[in-house]
Amino acid sequence: MSLGKHLARHPAKHFAKRIAVTAAAVTVAALVPLTATPASATTLPTPPSPTCNPNVEKVWDEVVSAQVDPVVTEFIGFTVAPGTTGTYEKSLERVDSVSTTVNSSRAFSADFSGLFVKVGVKTSLSVITTKATTETERITVTQNFNEPGRYGLYRGTRKVAGQFVRYTCARTGPTTGLWINTNPNGAGTYTTFADIEIGTVVCTHPEPAGSLSALARQRIGNC
Repeated sequence: MSLGKHLARHPAKHFAKRIAVTAAAVTVAALVPLTATPASATTLPTPPSPTCNPNVEKVWDEVVSAQVDPVVTEFIGFTVAPGTTGTYEKSLERVDSVSTTVNSSRAFSADFSGLFVKVGVKTSLSVITTKATTETERITVTQNFNEPGRYGLYRGTRKVAGQFVRYTCARTGPTTGLWINTNPNGAGTYTTFADIEIGTVVCTHPEPAGSLSALARQRIGNC
């Protein structure tokens, strides 16, 4: 996927403005109760009608649960000593990654895009709806630092993961069919991610609890 490699200037003079709005990690309430044992058909969302037309509707997906967590994917920490302020060019190191998956597999059919659209609606996030990953060969950031201190440059996103149900329209006649749950355990799993954020954090500046920037600041160390 195409990656942004620039930083906007932060209102505070010594670090960059966040490209995307950060958000605290939040668990979106499940549509139905889940148990440790495989969920039964009565505890999962079901199509509005038990019958379907296989010529018109092939699958019916619904989101069972969705959890949003910040993930730092690339990071580098460094010190700007007194008398060494100015412009720095830094290559970030990969520390984690997020990929779109269905049932823990990156190989899934294009018709799952509808599921990811519903995930975006449920979480109010603009999430990736196709095969994608945050992995990249190299991220280089050029930034001006006007004050000495311990800094961290980071790139990251918000990972969205949870469970879903999928029903397939099984044909019973020329224009008739029945919805059949095709997940072996009743519910499957998915992972996707939201907007990419690149920013700067500094030891002396606290970040909102649970945010991506706070997670990045924890990686600086010696604060």
